[in-house]
Amino acid sequence: MTGDNQRPEGDTPTPETRPDTGIADRVHGNWVDTRAPDELRPYLRLSRADRPIGTWLLLLPCWWGALLGALAHPETAGAHTLWIMIACALGAFLMRGAGCTWNDITDRDIDPQVERTRNRPLAAGTVTVREALMWMGIQSLAGFLLLLTFNAAAIWLGVLSLLPVAVYPFAKRFTWWPQVFLGLAFNWGALLAWTAQTGSLDWPAVILYLAGIAWTLFYDTIYAHQDREDDALIGVKSTARLFGDNSENWLRGFLVVSVVLMSLAIIYALAPLAEPLRLSLTLAGAWAFGAHLNWQLGRLNINDSAICLKLFHSNRDAGLIVVLIFAAALLV
Repeated sequence: MTGDNQRPEGDTPTPETRPDTGIADRVHGNWVDTRAPDELRPYLRLSRADRPIGTWLLLLPCWWGALLGALAHPETAGAHTLWIMIACALGAFLMRGAGCTWNDITDRDIDPQVERTRNRPLAAGTVTVREALMWMGIQSLAGFLLLLTFNAAAIWLGVLSLLPVAVYPFAKRFTWWPQVFLGLAFNWGALLAWTAQTGSLDWPAVILYLAGIAWTLFYDTIYAHQDREDDALIGVKSTARLFGDNSENWLRGFLVVSVVLMSLAIIYALAPLAEPLRLSLTLAGAWAFGAHLNWQLGRLNINDSAICLKLFHSNRDAGLIVVLIFAAALLV
């Protein structure tokens, strides 16, 4: 990818001359830094491939939706479910990358002013806007090809998911609740995967989606506390700034809402089957998930960025607890 009308002619950095900047909270020793070709590194960093937590947080609600759909409609379980989970994993990687690329394009004037984001490729000048747009298009096209393997209803849901993705980067400019918009985008997979599994959208998926949004409010408020001071200086809004020292009480509320809604989704989906053992085991997934969030609250210090980042990352494990218990319930 070459060329950009923002660069003076003849001033196009090559892989040899571009600074090898790293993102502040990337995973140490990640494959992008250690094994990826030099010419691809700026683009992979633009996609946050060196920070896989975002892919996990986008993927996990997809797996929740697929597995709960398979539990509610046992006749659809099997190889079909396995393919949905594989396709969602690939799609989450691609579409998270496309979404991050779009986010950085819209935030290219903000990121240089925030310590944690000033080395992102666009902010650091290692990728141009034109190159970023091309990269976003490549990732989006690959994700769309995967989407075409699903049923028509799921395909349409996948196309509609672009709306919250497009709006999210602007939310922090006009609302104190940008985490809601992130939740709308990041948990869409619960709707899509349920529909891909069952053939139609139904209330359990919608309730599960709402549970995921509450979860996003929980973990992304913790994450946003890292940038609280910089955000205040440049006028960027977030729930971390809104809640301030009262954040723990709000987070506890999001925890309760998420667990209750997930439990309702499970009951709505599985109660008609009259299989109490499977229902009880699946509900245990929701409550174990809640226990993990409560563990996070017990260790939270909103004034310690390192702790906030560590707890944010731990939400991969919280979401995987649900996946593993849902999968175990399928085998009962």
